[in-house]
Amino acid sequence: MADSSNKNNVDIHRHLHRTNPTKGGWHAAIFIIFVEVAERFAYIGLAGNLITYLTNVLHEPITEAVKNVNTWVGVSSLFPLLGGFVADSYLGRFKTIILSSLIYLLGMIFLTLSVSVVKQKKLFFIALYVLSIGDGGHKPCVQTFAADQFDENTAEERDAKSSFFNWWYLGIVFGSTSAAFLIVYLQDNVGWAVGLGVLTGVLAIALAMFLLGIKRYRKESPKGSPFTSIAQVFVAAFRKWHMKVTPNQENYWHDHDHGGSLQGKFCTLVHTDKYRFLDKAMIIDERDASSQTKDPWRLCTLTQVEEVKLLVRLIPIWLSCLMFTVVQSQLGTFFTKQGSTMNRSIGPHFQIPPASLQGIVGIIILCAVPIYDKVFVPILRKITGLHSGITVLQRIGIGLILSILDMVVSALVEAKRVHVATKHNLLNNPQAVLPMSIWWLLPQYTILGIADAFTIVGLQELFYDQMPETMRSLGAAAYISIVGVGSFVSNGVIIVVVAITSRAGGKWLGNNINRAHLDYFYWVLAGLSALNLCVYLLIAKGFVYKKLHVTETRKADA
Repeated sequence: MADSSNKNNVDIHRHLHRTNPTKGGWHAAIFIIFVEVAERFAYIGLAGNLITYLTNVLHEPITEAVKNVNTWVGVSSLFPLLGGFVADSYLGRFKTIILSSLIYLLGMIFLTLSVSVVKQKKLFFIALYVLSIGDGGHKPCVQTFAADQFDENTAEERDAKSSFFNWWYLGIVFGSTSAAFLIVYLQDNVGWAVGLGVLTGVLAIALAMFLLGIKRYRKESPKGSPFTSIAQVFVAAFRKWHMKVTPNQENYWHDHDHGGSLQGKFCTLVHTDKYRFLDKAMIIDERDASSQTKDPWRLCTLTQVEEVKLLVRLIPIWLSCLMFTVVQSQLGTFFTKQGSTMNRSIGPHFQIPPASLQGIVGIIILCAVPIYDKVFVPILRKITGLHSGITVLQRIGIGLILSILDMVVSALVEAKRVHVATKHNLLNNPQAVLPMSIWWLLPQYTILGIADAFTIVGLQELFYDQMPETMRSLGAAAYISIVGVGSFVSNGVIIVVVAITSRAGGKWLGNNINRAHLDYFYWVLAGLSALNLCVYLLIAKGFVYKKLHVTETRKADA
């Protein structure tokens, strides 16, 4: 029995170990980082100013344009679930990245043609959703594929991998922030064809760079869909619904084939009492005991069941963070329309594009993360005794509180903006520039940037750390999907608010932003976010973090 267990451990160790030490590492990761920077540059360069194109060029009503932006962002954030499934089950991450990058580039070419040569609204929206398909294969694979280039079985590359995540995040922020300033300026002052043409060229160069490093990459074959393993647990538990779960675990299947390797050690999940119905899936009944082969749709391992429990535990957290992304969705929609009515002059000859203020969020994040890591964490570490200063759920919660504050500040600033419009008799002229500086919006952008540094980074850490190793692509897609579903929720709130206020005779979100009551809408979001925070606190209080049982393993050559 011991020999069999040791053999399994050795096989797992060999499977996870990178077979070619001459590949991967920083030389490979740099090419992949460049691809991600280019994608973020293109995405923010388009999404950040999309509301302006829809309202000023396509002449859509503001509310309709906001819903179109939210729908596109939502769809783009849900496609990674499909992209992660395809990568894990069929193509592998490397092939998925190449295919999705080609689709993304094709979509950007169509988009550039739709604003220059063809100039068709239908082609414009088709191109937008072609981009969504390409982004769906890109997002869940690129970061994981880049991290795969570092061999965790060597101390040197483990340290390099830790450094890689810092540079990765820096690259994302750089790409997003530079697009918010450069591309938005080109779109507003030179032309949309030029702005989108630059994005197309950057994507083409990035894809060429990625292909140049093709011989350096460590590539892994598809490991099979995690959805199959999840489905097996639920089916097996349902088929044994009549069996009683007891504290005695002797009749549980404890096979460790689904464990993982970490720095030469073999890790398995510890059994938990949460969602005990799923424990039925690993009970060995008479049929299982008499069968020479185990039916995976009738009998699952303890580790397999606990992996599914990890997923189930994350669902309430996922749901309770949707309102945060509803608040975040205002950044590229109503915040930008507010800025377009205000004095944007910087000096006598330059006007800052309203969408460029989104770049401030990137700068704030870039400053907030090091301050959090080097100042905030060490201080709290002395108080709490935790290495991270506070738990990841506490970090997310702080961001949720800040998002409520952000909506309160946004409502107050909007009330001030409407007051200025009233004072200067400009309520009926939505195109007029109010004698009020755009820098009045700086506090709401700043607070949202700090909130992102807490909640968004916290969610990334939570969905990476608390997911099973075999499901981390799914975890990345699940985290991204919060943004997508949050965008749809934002649309739902807009529809309800418009319907109710229209019946009452005072439409809050009309096409004339000076006569609308956007400040009331922000108060509604603040109230909903406060209720959401209460729910989150209850969920976080009962959350059980992943627990691992670690045992030593022999070396692969033993």
